[in-house]
Amino acid sequence: MATVLNYLKEFGDYSFMEMPMTEVDSLALCQLSYLKFDGMVPEVNENRPSVTLSSLAERDDFDKLFADVRYESVNRALVSAMLAGRRYRNLKLNCYINVIEKKWETQFSAITFILEDGTIYIAYRGTDETIVGWKEDFNMAFLSPVPGQEYSVRYLNTVASRIKRPFYVGGHSKGGNLAVYSAMNCRPEIQERIIKIYSMDGPGFRPEVLEKCNYDMIRNRVVKILPNSSLVGMLFESDMHYQVVKSKTFGLAQHDPYTWLVEGEHLARANDIYERRKQMDNTLNEWILSLNEEQLRTFVDTLYQVISASQADNLIDFTAEWKRSMNGIVAALKEVDGETSKILKEVVKSLFEIAGEHMKEKMTQNAIPGKKRLGRQNKSKASARKS
Repeated sequence: MATVLNYLKEFGDYSFMEMPMTEVDSLALCQLSYLKFDGMVPEVNENRPSVTLSSLAERDDFDKLFADVRYESVNRALVSAMLAGRRYRNLKLNCYINVIEKKWETQFSAITFILEDGTIYIAYRGTDETIVGWKEDFNMAFLSPVPGQEYSVRYLNTVASRIKRPFYVGGHSKGGNLAVYSAMNCRPEIQERIIKIYSMDGPGFRPEVLEKCNYDMIRNRVVKILPNSSLVGMLFESDMHYQVVKSKTFGLAQHDPYTWLVEGEHLARANDIYERRKQMDNTLNEWILSLNEEQLRTFVDTLYQVISASQADNLIDFTAEWKRSMNGIVAALKEVDGETSKILKEVVKSLFEIAGEHMKEKMTQNAIPGKKRLGRQNKSKASARKS
């Protein structure tokens, strides 16, 4: 079963001049945006020359890119595959931003990739696995606009004004929502230069937001891709313009793009979202649409309160300490009305599914002896070349 990593190995020696951007390239760049580029890539307000991906591999602090230990192994494999071929070795990176505002429960990050064919790809980072991150995902779908969406519009206007080329914009999870939102709300002369907008399992928007932001102006350029068991990407996905991709795993762990299957130079298509998952998603959406803004805020805050009752900071701990998590959740749910409690139980169950899969992956990785570090490998190769 091929994934994005296999794609990079198979097509890595084709330049973007020889084989234009594909949806799998978009997926790879969205994943690359999750890396921690702080202090390594010029920031958006600096207006300095770009750096190449290969130059980052020569830095002494290269390993800082992989600070997220939950995905360290696959992220290292991603960069290794990119560096191995002509397609990405000289990819240019610029205009990095990473803003964290705990007061507003917001974490916004974006980066601009410059391709050798003259186009650019603006990538918005998605949600991490913190509980606050998941609350932000729900806020984005239910209570637009949120600070991250407003940041995304300013970022797109700034970068596209500075680099006057045709461009793609995309992101995974929260990043997909930001990609669509910024494309809807950027300046008209910038909007005209957008080639495609990629939302990889990103939350949708309430109908009134789509109408207010003139979604029809970009509709035909939006490529929304969801796995079979999508929850995040099906939030307010009433437009039904999405495409479905197969995954090598099950349940809501399919939110992880490293599990998405690839056939040749395209993602492997499935017929539709699993029927049971779709029914649950539709029920959630219909119930939410019946609420006013005050009730929505109460729902999101209550969801956060219920999950926070577990005293876990992230979804990994949420599952690892499941007995303590459930004791806190059961106590919190006693304070919630019947209908809200029913929906919250479905959401909490989904979070356990996701976190449980990641725990299995983490245990598998820890069982593999002698894991090599990519940065050291690259430095050894560089030393050999110099000698």
